[in-house]
Amino acid sequence: MGRSNEQDLLSTEIVNRGIEPSGPNAGSPTFSVRVRRRLPDFLQSVNLKYVKLGYHYLINHAVYLATIPVLVLVFSAEVGSLSRDEIWKKLLDYDLATVIGFFCVFVLTACVYFMSRPRSVYLIDFACYKPSDELKVTKEEFIELARKSGKFDEETLGFKKRILQASGIGDETYVPRSISSSENITTMKEGREEASTVIFGALDELFEKTRVKPKDVGVLVVNCSIFNPTPSLSAMVINHYKMRGNILSYNLGGMGCSAGIIGLDLARDMLQSNPNSYAVVVSTEMVGYNWYVGHDKSMVIPNCFFRMGCSAVMLSNRRRDFRHAKYRLEHIVRTHKAADDRSFRSVHQEEDEQGFKGLKISRDLMEVGGEALKTNITTLGPLVLPFSEQLLFFAALLRRTFSPAAKTSTTTSFSSSLNAKTNGTTTKSSSSDLSKPYIPDYKLAFEHFCFHAASKVVLEELQKNLGLSEENMEASRMTLHRFGNTSSSGIWYELAYLEAKESVRRGDRVWQIAFGSGFKCNSVVWKAMRKVKKPTRNNPWVDCINRYPVPL
Repeated sequence: MGRSNEQDLLSTEIVNRGIEPSGPNAGSPTFSVRVRRRLPDFLQSVNLKYVKLGYHYLINHAVYLATIPVLVLVFSAEVGSLSRDEIWKKLLDYDLATVIGFFCVFVLTACVYFMSRPRSVYLIDFACYKPSDELKVTKEEFIELARKSGKFDEETLGFKKRILQASGIGDETYVPRSISSSENITTMKEGREEASTVIFGALDELFEKTRVKPKDVGVLVVNCSIFNPTPSLSAMVINHYKMRGNILSYNLGGMGCSAGIIGLDLARDMLQSNPNSYAVVVSTEMVGYNWYVGHDKSMVIPNCFFRMGCSAVMLSNRRRDFRHAKYRLEHIVRTHKAADDRSFRSVHQEEDEQGFKGLKISRDLMEVGGEALKTNITTLGPLVLPFSEQLLFFAALLRRTFSPAAKTSTTTSFSSSLNAKTNGTTTKSSSSDLSKPYIPDYKLAFEHFCFHAASKVVLEELQKNLGLSEENMEASRMTLHRFGNTSSSGIWYELAYLEAKESVRRGDRVWQIAFGSGFKCNSVVWKAMRKVKKPTRNNPWVDCINRYPVPL
Protein backbone atom coordinates (compact mmCIF):
# COMPACT_ATOMS: atom_id res chain seq x y z
CA MET A 1 0.00 0.00 0.00
CA GLY A 2 1.31 3.45 -0.91
CA ARG A 3 2.19 6.05 1.71
CA SER A 4 -0.82 8.23 0.87
CA ASN A 5 -3.22 5.30 1.18
CA GLU A 6 -1.57 4.31 4.47
CA GLN A 7 -2.16 7.80 5.86
CA ASP A 8 -5.80 7.68 4.78
CA LEU A 9 -6.31 4.75 7.14
CA LEU A 10 -5.08 6.75 10.15
CA SER A 11 -7.20 9.05 12.34
CA THR A 12 -6.03 11.36 15.14
CA GLU A 13 -7.76 12.23 18.40
CA ILE A 14 -6.71 14.85 21.04
CA VAL A 15 -7.21 13.45 24.56
CA ASN A 16 -7.39 15.69 27.67
CA ARG A 17 -5.34 13.99 30.40
CA GLY A 18 -6.31 16.50 33.09
CA ILE A 19 -4.01 18.43 35.51
CA GLU A 20 -0.50 17.06 35.85
CA PRO A 21 -0.14 16.22 39.59
CA SER A 22 3.66 16.30 39.76
CA GLY A 23 6.81 16.90 37.81
CA PRO A 24 7.98 20.00 35.97
CA ASN A 25 4.49 20.53 34.49
CA ALA A 26 2.62 20.13 37.81
CA GLY A 27 -0.62 22.13 37.92
CA SER A 28 -0.81 22.53 34.14
CA PRO A 29 -3.40 20.86 31.88
CA THR A 30 -1.88 18.16 29.66
CA PHE A 31 -3.03 16.73 26.38
CA SER A 32 -1.98 13.79 24.21
CA VAL A 33 -2.57 12.84 20.58
CA ARG A 34 -3.93 9.34 20.01
CA VAL A 35 -3.46 7.83 16.56
CA ARG A 36 -5.99 5.18 15.50
CA ARG A 37 -6.10 3.02 12.44
CA ARG A 38 -9.37 3.11 10.57
CA LEU A 39 -10.74 0.29 8.47
CA PRO A 40 -10.83 1.07 4.75
CA ASP A 41 -14.01 2.20 3.03
CA PHE A 42 -15.35 -1.19 2.03
CA LEU A 43 -18.03 0.22 -0.25
CA GLN A 44 -15.43 2.06 -2.32
CA SER A 45 -12.98 -0.81 -2.49
CA VAL A 46 -12.66 -2.19 -6.00
CA ASN A 47 -11.58 -5.47 -4.49
CA LEU A 48 -15.04 -6.11 -3.02
CA LYS A 49 -16.16 -6.48 -6.62
CA TYR A 50 -15.21 -10.10 -6.12
CA VAL A 51 -17.92 -10.51 -3.48
CA LYS A 52 -20.39 -8.18 -5.17
CA LEU A 53 -20.28 -10.04 -8.47
CA GLY A 54 -20.71 -13.34 -6.70
CA TYR A 55 -23.84 -12.09 -5.00
CA HIS A 56 -25.12 -10.55 -8.21
CA TYR A 57 -24.83 -13.99 -9.73
CA LEU A 58 -26.78 -15.54 -6.86
CA ILE A 59 -29.48 -12.86 -6.99
CA ASN A 60 -29.87 -13.19 -10.76
CA HIS A 61 -30.44 -16.94 -10.37
CA ALA A 62 -32.34 -16.79 -7.07
CA VAL A 63 -35.68 -17.54 -8.75
CA TYR A 64 -34.37 -20.78 -10.20
CA LEU A 65 -32.53 -21.75 -7.03
CA ALA A 66 -35.62 -21.15 -4.91
CA THR A 67 -38.39 -22.54 -7.14
CA ILE A 68 -36.88 -25.53 -8.90
CA PRO A 69 -36.12 -27.54 -5.71
CA VAL A 70 -39.67 -26.82 -4.41
CA LEU A 71 -41.28 -27.86 -7.68
CA VAL A 72 -39.23 -31.04 -7.76
CA LEU A 73 -40.25 -31.92 -4.20
CA VAL A 74 -43.95 -31.20 -4.85
CA PHE A 75 -43.92 -33.17 -8.09
CA SER A 76 -42.12 -36.09 -6.45
CA ALA A 77 -44.56 -36.15 -3.54
CA GLU A 78 -47.59 -36.00 -5.86
CA VAL A 79 -46.40 -38.69 -8.22
CA GLY A 80 -45.08 -40.88 -5.41
CA SER A 81 -48.54 -41.08 -3.83
CA LEU A 82 -50.13 -42.45 -7.01
CA SER A 83 -50.09 -45.98 -8.39
CA ARG A 84 -49.14 -46.74 -11.98
CA ASP A 85 -52.80 -47.20 -13.01
CA GLU A 86 -53.78 -43.88 -11.42
CA ILE A 87 -50.94 -42.08 -13.28
CA TRP A 88 -52.10 -43.44 -16.66
CA LYS A 89 -55.69 -42.52 -15.85
CA LYS A 90 -54.73 -38.91 -15.10
CA LEU A 91 -52.74 -38.68 -18.33
CA LEU A 92 -55.67 -39.99 -20.40
CA ASP A 93 -57.98 -37.40 -18.84
CA TYR A 94 -56.22 -34.61 -20.78
CA ASP A 95 -57.72 -33.93 -24.19
CA LEU A 96 -55.56 -33.87 -27.32
CA ALA A 97 -55.88 -30.10 -27.84
CA THR A 98 -54.46 -29.39 -24.38
CA VAL A 99 -51.49 -31.71 -24.95
CA ILE A 100 -50.75 -30.24 -28.38
CA GLY A 101 -51.04 -26.68 -27.03
CA PHE A 102 -48.69 -27.41 -24.15
CA PHE A 103 -46.22 -29.03 -26.53
CA CYS A 104 -46.31 -26.03 -28.92
CA VAL A 105 -45.71 -23.59 -26.06
CA PHE A 106 -42.77 -25.68 -24.87
CA VAL A 107 -41.21 -25.84 -28.35
CA LEU A 108 -41.74 -22.10 -28.91
CA THR A 109 -40.14 -21.26 -25.56
CA ALA A 110 -37.18 -23.50 -26.30
CA CYS A 111 -36.70 -21.94 -29.76
CA VAL A 112 -36.82 -18.40 -28.39
CA TYR A 113 -34.32 -19.32 -25.68
CA PHE A 114 -31.77 -20.88 -28.02
CA MET A 115 -32.17 -18.20 -30.71
CA SER A 116 -31.68 -15.38 -28.20
CA ARG A 117 -28.49 -16.87 -26.78
CA PRO A 118 -25.26 -15.39 -28.13
CA ARG A 119 -23.50 -17.64 -30.58
CA SER A 120 -20.60 -19.64 -29.26
CA VAL A 121 -17.20 -18.64 -30.61
CA TYR A 122 -14.87 -21.52 -31.43
CA LEU A 123 -11.12 -21.56 -31.94
CA ILE A 124 -10.60 -23.78 -34.98
CA ASP A 125 -6.80 -23.70 -34.79
CA PHE A 126 -3.87 -21.35 -34.42
CA ALA A 127 -0.33 -21.01 -35.76
CA CYS A 128 2.92 -19.59 -34.35
CA TYR A 129 5.66 -18.43 -36.68
CA LYS A 130 9.04 -20.03 -36.21
CA PRO A 131 11.88 -18.06 -37.84
CA SER A 132 14.64 -19.78 -39.78
CA ASP A 133 17.66 -21.13 -37.91
CA GLU A 134 19.94 -18.51 -39.45
CA LEU A 135 18.21 -15.92 -37.23
CA LYS A 136 18.81 -17.94 -34.05
CA VAL A 137 21.24 -16.34 -31.57
CA THR A 138 22.78 -17.23 -28.24
CA LYS A 139 23.08 -14.61 -25.51
CA GLU A 140 26.75 -14.12 -26.36
CA GLU A 141 25.97 -13.75 -30.07
CA PHE A 142 23.28 -11.22 -29.21
CA ILE A 143 25.83 -9.04 -27.40
CA GLU A 144 28.28 -9.42 -30.30
CA LEU A 145 25.63 -8.31 -32.81
CA ALA A 146 24.99 -5.21 -30.70
CA ARG A 147 28.75 -4.56 -30.46
CA LYS A 148 29.15 -5.04 -34.20
CA SER A 149 26.62 -2.30 -34.92
CA GLY A 150 28.95 0.23 -33.26
CA LYS A 151 26.04 2.00 -31.59
CA PHE A 152 26.69 0.99 -27.98
CA ASP A 153 29.58 1.67 -25.62
CA GLU A 154 31.08 -1.03 -23.39
CA GLU A 155 29.16 0.13 -20.32
CA THR A 156 25.83 -0.30 -22.14
CA LEU A 157 26.90 -3.68 -23.54
CA GLY A 158 27.89 -4.81 -20.04
CA PHE A 159 24.49 -3.75 -18.72
CA LYS A 160 22.77 -5.71 -21.50
CA LYS A 161 24.82 -8.77 -20.66
CA ARG A 162 23.85 -8.62 -16.98
CA ILE A 163 20.18 -8.25 -17.88
CA LEU A 164 20.34 -11.23 -20.22
CA GLN A 165 22.01 -13.47 -17.66
CA ALA A 166 19.15 -12.90 -15.20
CA SER A 167 16.35 -12.77 -17.77
CA GLY A 168 15.47 -16.46 -18.08
CA ILE A 169 16.01 -16.27 -21.85
CA GLY A 170 17.89 -19.17 -23.45
CA ASP A 171 20.34 -19.46 -26.33
CA GLU A 172 17.91 -20.26 -29.15
CA THR A 173 15.81 -17.12 -29.55
CA TYR A 174 15.45 -15.24 -32.84
CA VAL A 175 16.35 -11.69 -33.84
CA PRO A 176 16.56 -9.99 -37.25
CA ARG A 177 20.11 -9.71 -38.57
CA SER A 178 19.49 -6.04 -39.30
CA ILE A 179 20.20 -5.16 -35.65
CA SER A 180 23.91 -5.63 -36.34
CA SER A 181 23.82 -2.97 -39.06
CA SER A 182 25.73 0.25 -38.44
CA GLU A 183 23.10 2.14 -40.44
CA ASN A 184 19.58 3.20 -39.45
CA ILE A 185 17.34 0.12 -39.35
CA THR A 186 14.17 1.78 -38.04
CA THR A 187 12.98 2.54 -41.56
CA MET A 188 9.59 1.74 -43.06
CA LYS A 189 11.29 -0.59 -45.53
CA GLU A 190 12.95 -2.63 -42.78
CA GLY A 191 9.72 -2.70 -40.79
CA ARG A 192 7.63 -3.89 -43.74
CA GLU A 193 10.12 -6.60 -44.62
CA GLU A 194 10.11 -7.98 -41.08
CA ALA A 195 6.31 -7.68 -40.85
CA SER A 196 5.71 -9.52 -44.11
CA THR A 197 8.11 -12.29 -43.06
CA VAL A 198 6.51 -13.09 -39.71
CA ILE A 199 2.86 -12.33 -40.56
CA PHE A 200 2.73 -14.21 -43.86
CA GLY A 201 4.69 -17.07 -42.31
CA ALA A 202 2.09 -17.47 -39.53
CA LEU A 203 -0.90 -17.03 -41.85
CA ASP A 204 0.37 -19.52 -44.44
CA GLU A 205 0.63 -22.12 -41.70
CA LEU A 206 -2.82 -21.23 -40.31
CA PHE A 207 -4.60 -21.56 -43.66
CA GLU A 208 -2.81 -24.86 -44.26
CA LYS A 209 -3.86 -26.26 -40.86
CA THR A 210 -7.49 -25.12 -41.01
CA ARG A 211 -8.02 -25.61 -44.77
CA VAL A 212 -9.96 -22.35 -44.78
CA LYS A 213 -9.53 -20.22 -47.89
CA PRO A 214 -8.49 -16.58 -47.33
CA LYS A 215 -11.57 -15.42 -49.28
CA ASP A 216 -13.82 -17.16 -46.72
CA VAL A 217 -12.55 -14.98 -43.86
CA GLY A 218 -15.12 -12.35 -42.89
CA VAL A 219 -13.26 -10.55 -40.08
CA LEU A 220 -9.55 -9.69 -39.89
CA VAL A 221 -7.85 -8.12 -36.86
CA VAL A 222 -4.12 -7.34 -36.89
CA ASN A 223 -2.34 -5.91 -33.85
CA CYS A 224 1.19 -4.53 -33.75
CA SER A 225 1.97 -2.02 -31.05
CA ILE A 226 4.61 0.32 -32.48
CA PHE A 227 5.00 -0.34 -36.21
CA ASN A 228 1.91 1.16 -37.87
CA PRO A 229 2.55 1.98 -41.54
CA THR A 230 0.18 3.38 -44.15
CA PRO A 231 -1.43 1.40 -45.76
CA SER A 232 -1.96 -0.61 -42.59
CA LEU A 233 -0.72 -4.10 -41.82
CA SER A 234 -4.27 -5.42 -42.17
CA ALA A 235 -4.40 -3.91 -45.66
CA MET A 236 -1.06 -5.59 -46.40
CA VAL A 237 -2.57 -8.95 -45.44
CA ILE A 238 -5.69 -8.38 -47.56
CA ASN A 239 -3.56 -7.41 -50.55
CA HIS A 240 -1.23 -10.40 -50.20
CA TYR A 241 -4.02 -13.01 -49.93
CA LYS A 242 -6.49 -11.18 -52.21
CA MET A 243 -9.25 -11.35 -49.60
CA ARG A 244 -12.81 -10.36 -50.42
CA GLY A 245 -13.85 -6.73 -50.70
CA ASN A 246 -16.45 -6.72 -47.90
CA ILE A 247 -14.13 -8.09 -45.23
CA LEU A 248 -14.32 -6.33 -41.85
CA SER A 249 -10.69 -5.41 -41.18
CA TYR A 250 -9.16 -3.70 -38.15
CA ASN A 251 -5.61 -2.63 -37.32
CA LEU A 252 -4.76 -2.13 -33.62
CA GLY A 253 -1.68 -0.10 -32.69
CA GLY A 254 -0.02 1.21 -29.54
CA MET A 255 -1.79 -1.26 -27.21
CA GLY A 256 1.23 -3.21 -25.98
CA CYS A 257 1.72 -6.88 -25.23
CA SER A 258 -1.90 -7.46 -24.20
CA ALA A 259 -3.28 -6.37 -27.59
CA GLY A 260 -3.71 -9.97 -28.73
CA ILE A 261 -6.54 -10.48 -26.23
CA ILE A 262 -8.04 -7.12 -27.21
CA GLY A 263 -8.01 -8.39 -30.80
CA LEU A 264 -9.85 -11.54 -29.68
CA ASP A 265 -12.45 -9.40 -27.89
CA LEU A 266 -13.02 -7.30 -31.01
CA ALA A 267 -13.25 -10.41 -33.23
CA ARG A 268 -15.77 -11.98 -30.83
CA ASP A 269 -17.99 -8.90 -30.97
CA MET A 270 -17.85 -8.89 -34.76
CA LEU A 271 -18.74 -12.57 -34.92
CA GLN A 272 -21.75 -12.02 -32.64
CA SER A 273 -23.21 -9.59 -35.16
CA ASN A 274 -22.14 -11.52 -38.28
CA PRO A 275 -23.37 -15.14 -38.18
CA ASN A 276 -21.68 -17.99 -40.04
CA SER A 277 -18.34 -16.21 -40.33
CA TYR A 278 -14.65 -16.83 -39.83
CA ALA A 279 -12.40 -14.35 -38.04
CA VAL A 280 -8.60 -14.23 -38.08
CA VAL A 281 -6.59 -12.45 -35.36
CA VAL A 282 -2.90 -11.77 -36.06
CA SER A 283 -0.62 -10.67 -33.19
CA THR A 284 3.00 -9.58 -33.59
CA GLU A 285 5.66 -6.95 -32.90
CA MET A 286 8.59 -5.71 -34.98
CA VAL A 287 11.90 -6.23 -33.15
CA GLY A 288 14.21 -4.47 -35.60
CA TYR A 289 11.96 -1.45 -36.03
CA ASN A 290 11.76 -1.01 -32.24
CA TRP A 291 15.53 -1.37 -31.72
CA TYR A 292 16.82 1.33 -29.38
CA VAL A 293 20.35 2.60 -30.12
CA GLY A 294 20.90 4.98 -27.19
CA HIS A 295 22.47 4.60 -23.75
CA ASP A 296 19.52 5.19 -21.36
CA LYS A 297 19.43 1.99 -19.28
CA SER A 298 15.66 2.12 -18.71
CA MET A 299 15.22 2.17 -22.51
CA VAL A 300 17.86 -0.49 -23.20
CA ILE A 301 15.91 -3.14 -21.24
CA PRO A 302 13.31 -3.87 -23.99
CA ASN A 303 16.17 -4.65 -26.41
CA CYS A 304 17.21 -7.50 -24.13
CA PHE A 305 13.82 -9.19 -23.87
CA PHE A 306 11.90 -8.75 -27.13
CA ARG A 307 12.34 -11.38 -29.86
CA MET A 308 10.82 -12.21 -33.25
CA GLY A 309 7.44 -13.94 -33.24
CA CYS A 310 3.90 -13.88 -34.60
CA SER A 311 0.67 -15.78 -34.01
CA ALA A 312 -2.45 -16.21 -36.15
CA VAL A 313 -5.74 -17.50 -34.71
CA MET A 314 -8.79 -18.76 -36.64
CA LEU A 315 -12.14 -18.20 -34.92
CA SER A 316 -15.61 -19.26 -36.05
CA ASN A 317 -19.22 -18.83 -34.91
CA ARG A 318 -20.61 -21.50 -37.23
CA ARG A 319 -22.42 -24.22 -35.28
CA ARG A 320 -21.17 -26.93 -37.61
CA ASP A 321 -17.60 -26.13 -36.53
CA PHE A 322 -18.44 -27.43 -33.06
CA ARG A 323 -17.16 -30.93 -33.83
CA HIS A 324 -13.72 -30.11 -35.18
CA ALA A 325 -12.91 -26.97 -33.16
CA LYS A 326 -10.10 -27.16 -30.61
CA TYR A 327 -11.45 -24.70 -28.03
CA ARG A 328 -14.54 -22.70 -27.15
CA LEU A 329 -14.22 -19.13 -25.94
CA GLU A 330 -15.61 -18.86 -22.40
CA HIS A 331 -14.68 -15.44 -20.97
CA ILE A 332 -12.71 -12.30 -21.77
CA VAL A 333 -11.98 -9.81 -18.98
CA ARG A 334 -10.17 -6.56 -19.70
CA THR A 335 -8.67 -4.14 -17.17
CA HIS A 336 -7.39 -0.67 -18.05
CA LYS A 337 -5.51 1.54 -15.57
CA ALA A 338 -4.60 4.50 -17.80
CA ALA A 339 -6.59 6.89 -15.59
CA ASP A 340 -3.74 6.60 -13.07
CA ASP A 341 -0.70 8.68 -14.06
CA ARG A 342 1.85 6.15 -12.79
CA SER A 343 0.17 3.36 -14.75
CA PHE A 344 -0.03 5.52 -17.86
CA ARG A 345 3.71 6.28 -17.84
CA SER A 346 4.96 2.87 -16.67
CA VAL A 347 5.80 1.88 -20.27
CA HIS A 348 6.22 4.99 -22.37
CA GLN A 349 7.58 5.57 -25.88
CA GLU A 350 9.70 8.71 -26.05
CA GLU A 351 13.05 10.15 -27.11
CA ASP A 352 16.09 10.14 -24.85
CA GLU A 353 18.42 13.12 -24.33
CA GLN A 354 20.19 12.34 -27.61
CA GLY A 355 16.94 12.18 -29.56
CA PHE A 356 16.88 8.38 -29.96
CA LYS A 357 13.40 6.87 -29.80
CA GLY A 358 12.63 3.90 -27.56
CA LEU A 359 10.44 2.40 -24.85
CA LYS A 360 11.12 3.73 -21.35
CA ILE A 361 10.43 1.24 -18.54
CA SER A 362 9.43 2.82 -15.22
CA ARG A 363 10.62 1.52 -11.86
CA ASP A 364 6.96 1.41 -10.85
CA LEU A 365 6.18 -1.22 -13.48
CA MET A 366 6.03 -4.21 -11.11
CA GLU A 367 3.77 -2.41 -8.64
CA VAL A 368 1.55 -1.05 -11.40
CA GLY A 369 1.32 -4.48 -13.00
CA GLY A 370 0.41 -6.04 -9.67
CA GLU A 371 -2.47 -3.64 -9.16
CA ALA A 372 -3.79 -4.27 -12.67
CA LEU A 373 -3.53 -8.03 -12.13
CA LYS A 374 -5.44 -7.85 -8.86
CA THR A 375 -8.27 -5.87 -10.42
CA ASN A 376 -8.45 -8.24 -13.37
CA ILE A 377 -8.59 -11.47 -11.41
CA THR A 378 -10.99 -9.88 -8.91
CA THR A 379 -13.41 -9.44 -11.82
CA LEU A 380 -12.65 -12.83 -13.34
CA GLY A 381 -12.92 -14.79 -10.09
CA PRO A 382 -16.73 -14.99 -9.76
CA LEU A 383 -16.98 -16.12 -13.39
CA VAL A 384 -14.65 -19.10 -13.05
CA LEU A 385 -14.12 -20.07 -9.40
CA PRO A 386 -16.32 -22.80 -7.93
CA PHE A 387 -18.98 -21.65 -5.52
CA SER A 388 -17.16 -23.31 -2.62
CA GLU A 389 -14.13 -21.05 -3.13
CA GLN A 390 -16.32 -17.96 -3.23
CA LEU A 391 -17.97 -18.98 0.05
CA LEU A 392 -14.58 -19.58 1.68
CA PHE A 393 -13.34 -16.18 0.60
CA PHE A 394 -16.49 -14.46 1.82
CA ALA A 395 -16.29 -16.27 5.17
CA ALA A 396 -12.68 -15.17 5.57
CA LEU A 397 -13.67 -11.62 4.70
CA LEU A 398 -16.41 -11.59 7.35
CA ARG A 399 -14.05 -13.07 9.95
CA ARG A 400 -11.41 -10.45 9.27
CA THR A 401 -14.00 -7.65 9.20
CA PHE A 402 -15.76 -8.39 12.48
CA SER A 403 -12.98 -10.00 14.48
CA PRO A 404 -11.50 -7.54 17.03
CA ALA A 405 -8.03 -8.82 16.23
CA ALA A 406 -8.53 -8.15 12.54
CA LYS A 407 -9.47 -4.50 12.95
CA THR A 408 -5.83 -3.56 13.00
CA SER A 409 -5.36 -4.91 9.51
CA THR A 410 -4.55 -2.31 6.90
CA THR A 411 -6.99 -3.78 4.38
CA THR A 412 -9.56 -6.54 4.06
CA SER A 413 -9.58 -6.69 0.32
CA PHE A 414 -8.67 -9.47 -2.05
CA SER A 415 -5.83 -7.42 -3.50
CA SER A 416 -4.17 -7.17 -0.10
CA SER A 417 -4.38 -10.92 0.26
CA LEU A 418 -2.14 -11.17 -2.77
CA ASN A 419 0.33 -8.73 -1.23
CA ALA A 420 0.33 -10.63 2.05
CA LYS A 421 1.24 -13.83 0.32
CA THR A 422 4.00 -12.10 -1.62
CA ASN A 423 5.53 -10.69 1.57
CA GLY A 424 5.29 -14.06 3.31
CA THR A 425 5.23 -12.51 6.80
CA THR A 426 3.22 -14.57 9.26
CA THR A 427 3.26 -15.06 13.01
CA LYS A 428 2.05 -17.80 15.31
CA SER A 429 -0.38 -15.58 17.21
CA SER A 430 -4.10 -16.23 16.95
CA SER A 431 -4.81 -12.60 16.08
CA SER A 432 -2.56 -12.91 13.04
CA ASP A 433 -4.37 -16.08 11.96
CA LEU A 434 -7.72 -14.32 12.23
CA SER A 435 -6.59 -11.44 10.05
CA LYS A 436 -4.79 -13.66 7.58
CA PRO A 437 -6.32 -13.18 4.12
CA TYR A 438 -7.75 -16.11 2.18
CA ILE A 439 -6.39 -16.55 -1.33
CA PRO A 440 -8.77 -18.38 -3.69
CA ASP A 441 -7.29 -21.47 -5.31
CA TYR A 442 -7.30 -20.77 -9.03
CA LYS A 443 -6.05 -24.29 -9.70
CA LEU A 444 -9.64 -25.37 -9.04
CA ALA A 445 -10.82 -23.17 -11.91
CA PHE A 446 -8.15 -23.94 -14.54
CA GLU A 447 -6.07 -26.89 -15.63
CA HIS A 448 -3.59 -24.85 -17.67
CA PHE A 449 -2.02 -21.40 -17.28
CA CYS A 450 -0.48 -19.30 -20.05
CA PHE A 451 0.93 -16.09 -18.55
CA HIS A 452 2.61 -13.50 -20.71
CA ALA A 453 6.33 -14.36 -20.60
CA ALA A 454 7.56 -10.81 -20.02
CA SER A 455 10.52 -11.75 -17.82
CA LYS A 456 11.67 -14.26 -15.23
CA VAL A 457 10.90 -11.84 -12.38
CA VAL A 458 7.33 -11.25 -13.57
CA LEU A 459 6.64 -14.99 -13.77
CA GLU A 460 8.07 -15.56 -10.30
CA GLU A 461 5.83 -12.87 -8.83
CA LEU A 462 2.78 -14.32 -10.57
CA GLN A 463 3.58 -17.75 -9.18
CA LYS A 464 3.91 -16.45 -5.62
CA ASN A 465 0.85 -14.23 -5.75
CA LEU A 466 -1.47 -16.90 -7.13
CA GLY A 467 0.00 -19.86 -5.23
CA LEU A 468 0.81 -21.85 -8.38
CA SER A 469 3.10 -24.85 -8.75
CA GLU A 470 6.16 -25.25 -10.96
CA GLU A 471 4.08 -27.38 -13.32
CA ASN A 472 1.51 -24.59 -13.66
CA MET A 473 4.25 -22.15 -14.71
CA GLU A 474 6.10 -24.56 -16.99
CA ALA A 475 4.61 -23.41 -20.31
CA SER A 476 5.32 -19.74 -19.58
CA ARG A 477 8.87 -20.29 -18.34
CA MET A 478 9.84 -22.60 -21.20
CA THR A 479 8.42 -20.19 -23.78
CA LEU A 480 10.50 -17.37 -22.28
CA HIS A 481 13.57 -19.62 -22.43
CA ARG A 482 13.02 -20.86 -25.99
CA PHE A 483 11.48 -17.85 -27.78
CA GLY A 484 11.96 -14.89 -25.42
CA ASN A 485 9.33 -12.19 -25.05
CA THR A 486 7.44 -12.22 -28.36
CA SER A 487 5.00 -9.56 -27.12
CA SER A 488 1.29 -10.19 -27.79
CA SER A 489 1.91 -13.52 -29.55
CA GLY A 490 3.69 -15.10 -26.56
CA ILE A 491 0.60 -16.66 -24.95
CA TRP A 492 0.04 -18.70 -28.14
CA TYR A 493 3.58 -20.12 -28.09
CA GLU A 494 2.73 -21.23 -24.54
CA LEU A 495 -0.48 -22.96 -25.63
CA ALA A 496 1.48 -24.59 -28.47
CA TYR A 497 3.88 -25.92 -25.80
CA LEU A 498 1.00 -27.50 -23.88
CA GLU A 499 -0.29 -29.11 -27.06
CA ALA A 500 3.16 -30.42 -27.94
CA LYS A 501 3.31 -32.02 -24.48
CA GLU A 502 -0.15 -33.58 -25.06
CA SER A 503 -1.33 -31.91 -21.85
CA VAL A 504 -4.67 -30.59 -23.16
CA ARG A 505 -7.62 -32.95 -22.78
CA ARG A 506 -11.30 -32.56 -23.45
CA GLY A 507 -12.98 -30.28 -20.93
CA ASP A 508 -9.73 -28.67 -19.75
CA ARG A 509 -9.85 -24.94 -19.09
CA VAL A 510 -6.99 -22.72 -20.24
CA TRP A 511 -6.30 -19.29 -18.75
CA GLN A 512 -4.31 -16.85 -20.89
CA ILE A 513 -3.35 -13.55 -19.30
CA ALA A 514 -1.26 -10.72 -20.75
CA PHE A 515 -0.01 -7.29 -19.66
CA GLY A 516 0.51 -4.22 -21.80
CA SER A 517 1.35 -0.54 -21.79
CA GLY A 518 -1.36 1.81 -20.65
CA PHE A 519 -1.36 -0.05 -18.20
CA LYS A 520 -3.56 -3.01 -19.15
CA CYS A 521 -4.13 -6.54 -17.89
CA ASN A 522 -6.38 -8.79 -19.98
CA SER A 523 -7.56 -12.38 -19.50
CA VAL A 524 -9.16 -14.93 -21.80
CA VAL A 525 -10.51 -18.35 -20.82
CA TRP A 526 -10.84 -21.28 -23.24
CA LYS A 527 -12.44 -24.70 -22.82
CA ALA A 528 -10.97 -27.61 -24.77
CA MET A 529 -13.53 -29.28 -27.04
CA ARG A 530 -11.42 -32.41 -27.54
CA LYS A 531 -8.13 -33.96 -26.61
CA VAL A 532 -5.37 -32.29 -28.59
CA LYS A 533 -2.99 -34.87 -29.98
CA LYS A 534 0.74 -34.28 -30.18
CA PRO A 535 1.44 -32.40 -33.44
CA THR A 536 3.91 -33.88 -35.91
CA ARG A 537 4.32 -30.64 -37.88
CA ASN A 538 3.24 -27.00 -37.94
CA ASN A 539 4.12 -26.46 -34.29
CA PRO A 540 7.12 -24.35 -33.18
CA TRP A 541 8.04 -26.94 -30.51
CA VAL A 542 8.08 -30.06 -32.69
CA ASP A 543 11.86 -30.31 -33.07
CA CYS A 544 12.75 -29.51 -29.45
CA ILE A 545 9.86 -30.50 -27.18
CA ASN A 546 11.66 -33.63 -25.99
CA ARG A 547 14.35 -31.43 -24.40
CA TYR A 548 11.87 -29.51 -22.29
CA PRO A 549 11.36 -28.60 -19.50
CA VAL A 550 14.87 -27.37 -18.74
CA PRO A 551 16.12 -25.73 -15.52
CA LEU A 552 16.38 -21.94 -15.61
